[in-house]
Amino acid sequence: MSVSKAQPHPLFPLSVEESHRVRDIVLGSHKSSIIDFRVIALEEPPKAELQPFLDLESAGKLQPNTPRPARLARANYDVIGRDKIAKYCESLIDVRSGVVVNQTVVEKPAHAALTLKEFDDVATAVAASSLFKEEIAKLNIPKKYEVVVEPWPYGGPDEGEEYRRTFQALCFANDTTSGNPDSNFYAYPLPLIPIMDARTREIIRIDHLATGGEEDGLSYGTATGNLMDRYQPAEYVPELLPGGLRKDLKQLNVVQPDGPSFKVTDESLVEWQKWRFRVGFNYREGATLHDIRYDGRSVMYRLSVSEMTVPYADPRAPFQRKQAFDFGDGGAGICANNLELGCDCLGHIKYFDTVKTAGDGTTTVSPNVVCLHEQDNGIAWKHSNWRTGRAVVTRHRELVIQFIITLANYEYIFAYKFDQAGGIMVEARATGIVSVVSIDAGKVSPYGNVVSQGVLAQNHQHIFAIRIDPAIDGANNTVLTEESHPVPTSAHRNPKGNFYEVVQNPIEKSQWLDAAPQLNRVIKMINPNKINPVSGHPVGYKFTPMPTQVLLAQPDSIQARRAQFAKHHVWVTKYKDGELYAGGRYTLQSQDEIGGVSDAVKRRDDVKNTDVVVWSCFGLTHNPRVEDWPVMPVDIMQLHIKPVDFFTENPALDVPSNRNLTSTLVKEGSCCSKEGSRL
Repeated sequence: MSVSKAQPHPLFPLSVEESHRVRDIVLGSHKSSIIDFRVIALEEPPKAELQPFLDLESAGKLQPNTPRPARLARANYDVIGRDKIAKYCESLIDVRSGVVVNQTVVEKPAHAALTLKEFDDVATAVAASSLFKEEIAKLNIPKKYEVVVEPWPYGGPDEGEEYRRTFQALCFANDTTSGNPDSNFYAYPLPLIPIMDARTREIIRIDHLATGGEEDGLSYGTATGNLMDRYQPAEYVPELLPGGLRKDLKQLNVVQPDGPSFKVTDESLVEWQKWRFRVGFNYREGATLHDIRYDGRSVMYRLSVSEMTVPYADPRAPFQRKQAFDFGDGGAGICANNLELGCDCLGHIKYFDTVKTAGDGTTTVSPNVVCLHEQDNGIAWKHSNWRTGRAVVTRHRELVIQFIITLANYEYIFAYKFDQAGGIMVEARATGIVSVVSIDAGKVSPYGNVVSQGVLAQNHQHIFAIRIDPAIDGANNTVLTEESHPVPTSAHRNPKGNFYEVVQNPIEKSQWLDAAPQLNRVIKMINPNKINPVSGHPVGYKFTPMPTQVLLAQPDSIQARRAQFAKHHVWVTKYKDGELYAGGRYTLQSQDEIGGVSDAVKRRDDVKNTDVVVWSCFGLTHNPRVEDWPVMPVDIMQLHIKPVDFFTENPALDVPSNRNLTSTLVKEGSCCSKEGSRL
């Protein structure tokens, strides 16, 4: 049965009406105070309550009187009393009954995630600051430029710094000559960073930046001459490109004359090629997937992008603090793009909306934050019988669930991709504009690469954490490593030296692991209670940890202490309700990772044949190149999760191998043939 609007599915995001109900409950419980809302969002039900409901739903046995998990909302907000000091609170509220289930005041050392309103406050404070104006005047910037500030999280405070909520702003100059508001101001970085006290909303100091090269080391004050003379324009919007756009690119259209092969009901339930799952969305993780099943069989309870951190490697103060947690600091969902038809996704598109919360608790719809579509990705499988001359070939069609976030200069494109052979891919793409600082004319630096005159793109890393909550034919699973080892030549075991053995080791206790490509280390998530009738092995899914560099910051650095998850490729933990974030719940201005995967593995829980969670961490060590400027081509990272002895044969054997009748033969001297289609 479908879930009616009167009874939304337990995983369906809060509606505008539900959010306003929660707002009113919070306001009613703090009548003598000013309330500044940060976010109001669904609190996912405990697994023990939700799993039976999902199982009944999958089996088609839901009834109107089926017990449903409590529909809970989490409201995050500041309470400002007579002392005018904001206290950050979180309330857990039963949406149906209106009961406040729990209320917590979050205190030191934690900070609430930032809001876009606070970033607006930074820009306002900078514009009003006499201190900032004095420093800008010293730079002698010509009148054709206007100063642009780009708010950033403060990062991890140094030891001994006072506990206070602060923000910083990177500063640039925008050449207004063209009159185009999209002219690229990143080409003109200014060597100062104003710091704002979030409580007073005033600029409390200006940090001056080093601009020297390799010969200057950590020295400051090395610049000579006029600052703006070192720069040159670097435009990327089409109308400002000096040479214009290339003229020889023909259209490439995605055409599905019969429409898409997927089906969406209840604005969240997706069915496609034997796959079935729910699409969720929240302010922190963006798009999440739930109750993933193939042909009625459970594969995963939940799949999400949990966290990412971007630490910078320039040792000159204050860049030791330059480190973002793009999910925990502000929320990927809050920064999600509203996708446009024909631009971000191609073909027949289904969009999913979300809601966003204003400071007064008013909730509005944010449209098109997730797109769903199909795409062709080459050949899925093929075999040619050389005896008969017959070839059978099928295309590799994928179902894509995609969302895009913009975080100041950078864009990240995240996609979950399903194929017809039971595989799941999680993809992260990095693009946008590299973060840059000023460098003295004619100099080079060990801390980055000069990508334009006077512009240094600093070395940095992007490290992602994917949270996999497996449910391979049921909740009780085991994680094991599988490695391929060479075997010494011996008369009794390997007489000719060609044998290698496959070694499996089950994970007994919660722990971390690293990639080992020299051993072909694979992580298997199996159900030891379900045996494949063909192989005799437990059914499962597997992935190969990506052997990318882990966090390079020194272990005792603030950067490393607050991003423990980024120090290893794989973490295996026991499931715990609410334990969703690899870097912990509160990352903004943290000095240490609290409540993240490093704390979870310290419990040393038994993780064999039980409800486990696997975290896959990978990333990009980005030492910028000139070709990354002014907008970088995408860097692509992919985590492939594949069935292993889950099926009794290739599950994509029944995919039709139809000839594509719209393909045409290109004739010599002609762009497109009008003749009949041929393969």
